Amino acid sequence: MIASVRGAVAARRPDGVVVECGGVGYALAVSAETLRHVPAAGEEILLHTHLVVRDDGMQLYGFASEQERALFLLLVGVQGVGPKVALAVLSGGPPRELLRAIAAGDAARFQAVPGIGKRTAERIIVELREKVEGAEAPGPGAASATGTGTDDADEPRSLARQGLVGLGFTVGEADELLERTRGETPEDLIAGALRAAR
Repeated sequence: MIASVRGAVAARRPDGVVVECGGVGYALAVSAETLRHVPAAGEEILLHTHLVVRDDGMQLYGFASEQERALFLLLVGVQGVGPKVALAVLSGGPPRELLRAIAAGDAARFQAVPGIGKRTAERIIVELREKVEGAEAPGPGAASATGTGTDDADEPRSLARQGLVGLGFTVGEADELLERTRGETPEDLIAGALRAAR
């Protein structure tokens, strides 16, 4: 499996990018959110990836963060949501905002996405709400309201847990791996957990 691609941006288009590494140009479909992080042609970039293989061909999807890729994998696991629709959902804002919308049961936000009707929007909420519980970022002032800052400290671990669940681990397995892992960001924690799982 191709887990990531690092190289120079060869082309930047509205629906994707081409990244050249080792003399090979990889075409990756990306969300509008990831596209905002893609630099100009000629500059280097690292994209986390997911390869979808079908009878009619292969498509590589690129993501600016592990969190976005994990959310993509959760979305395509929902009946009626394919990779293109999942990318459209991810184009609606940063992963943290989308996680908040799912946790809050904001089906209207997903109905606004082209290709998603009321039923599919509600299915996304029902199927993913429990999985993303605790993964959304705390609102502004959450730490100051308690005076402890605990929510901010726990946030990377919660996001990493969600990322691992999106990668196929159970919540119990994710928690066990994270107990053996240290890191300051969700990406560091996920990478450490994956190393510990080998």
